[in-house]
Amino acid sequence: MKKKKQTDKKKKFFKVTATDLKKYSFLILFTALLSFTVIRSNVSSIETVTGTSFIVALLLILLYRDFIRYKPEIRKDFKMLFLIGILLSGNLIIGHGIFYVLEGFTKWIGNFDPSMIVYALPLATGSMLTALLIDIHTAIVCTVITSLVAGLWLGTPLYSVFVFTTGLTAAFGVIRCKKRSAIWRAGFSVSLVGIFTSIAISLFRGNFISMEPVMAVSSAFIGGIIVVTLVSALLPLFESLFKLTTDISLLELVDLNHPLMKELLVEAPGTYHHSIIVGNLAEAAAEAVGVNPLLARVSAYYHDIGKIKMPDYFIENQIVSSSKHDKLAPRMSSLILLSHVKEGVELAKKYKLPPEIIDIIQQHHGTSVQTFFYHKAKGQSDNVTPITEEDFRYPGPKPQSRVAALVLMADAVEAASRVLTDCSPARVSLLVDRIINHCFIDGQLDNCELTFKDIREIRSNFVFLLTSMYHRRIQYPGFDIDHEGTHKEPAKASTS
Repeated sequence: MKKKKQTDKKKKFFKVTATDLKKYSFLILFTALLSFTVIRSNVSSIETVTGTSFIVALLLILLYRDFIRYKPEIRKDFKMLFLIGILLSGNLIIGHGIFYVLEGFTKWIGNFDPSMIVYALPLATGSMLTALLIDIHTAIVCTVITSLVAGLWLGTPLYSVFVFTTGLTAAFGVIRCKKRSAIWRAGFSVSLVGIFTSIAISLFRGNFISMEPVMAVSSAFIGGIIVVTLVSALLPLFESLFKLTTDISLLELVDLNHPLMKELLVEAPGTYHHSIIVGNLAEAAAEAVGVNPLLARVSAYYHDIGKIKMPDYFIENQIVSSSKHDKLAPRMSSLILLSHVKEGVELAKKYKLPPEIIDIIQQHHGTSVQTFFYHKAKGQSDNVTPITEEDFRYPGPKPQSRVAALVLMADAVEAASRVLTDCSPARVSLLVDRIINHCFIDGQLDNCELTFKDIREIRSNFVFLLTSMYHRRIQYPGFDIDHEGTHKEPAKASTS
């Protein structure tokens, strides 16, 4: 038995799955590409090539181990692994090509030190793209790898310092960018940091009293401009190829002149106004719990676009006192309300909204019960046909992310707040507590990784914003809206 167990362990140890083969092929491919950028054309030593490959492979393995710790799901996300490899190797390959172009240009000019052109190489491009396309943690790790490989390429640790400082500046410059101008500001920051670092390197070398700092400063400034140009050109390409959603693409959707939002305003004005308020609530809560506030706002804007198809069947769009549901059976009314989720998903796909927003449209009701029609059906029941909650539940799925959970709660809270006659802070606070507690007890928040601290922050932000929106106003003289006469004569001043 012991020998059999040992044999089974050996088989498992030596067993190579298709997933492992993909990982190994990625490692070999990107090790070869990065090693190619390091090895100079005049170097042909077998020892040098082998040593370089081992160093690069070790760096990539450490990078992968960090990803496993930080994002365990990346083990099976080959698209993300491939994107990271492309960003790393492509960044250095582009830098290599620009280096040879600038080197030939300096030789043609004749009075420019070729060693100074390295400060113009746009290696911070990879860091900025990684921060925009993936996240800041990945951008930092990739910046470290890029700086080490660049130092190997040019044979100087000082250049590693330059690439590291400019790369981190580029990555931090585009965190949560809410305007396109953020890329240009980040590029300007890269130029400034590059200028400062190049001057510091010249001081370290003892060549400050020479033309070297002037040439280095000029190159560093040009490098920042090249970085911005490359990022602006490559970002839409990567977004399209890898189906990724960045803050830059979300900025286009937050514009209320988007065709879907304009159609929502015309066809379902009540839903449009509701979505704007839900967007405000979701964005404020997202800021408090540390998720992407721009994604929260955009998702809230589009979460109810399915109501465009049959707007008159939703209470917020009904002008007359009578409802179309009065003539319908509760099950039919329920089906109409359920359909707005499916219709919203179809419209989102038609207008090519990002997958994250489509998921939130699908999840913004979770598997909650349409309580009004459920109780109406129970009241009309003949006790022959059983009435169950499952017949009046949304199909789901439940919110799978914190942003989806925020939109679900903001949607429910905003809708419920419309029935309040007493909008005092105490009443608003009680309402928000009841709605969030109901979502929690009903299991709608089971899959979204919200903590109790997050829920407390969300609650306080909802209460603050709703209380502010339903603030009291003074009654103006001559406009008593509680009585029929709304245009009374203004009070006359006493003459006595």
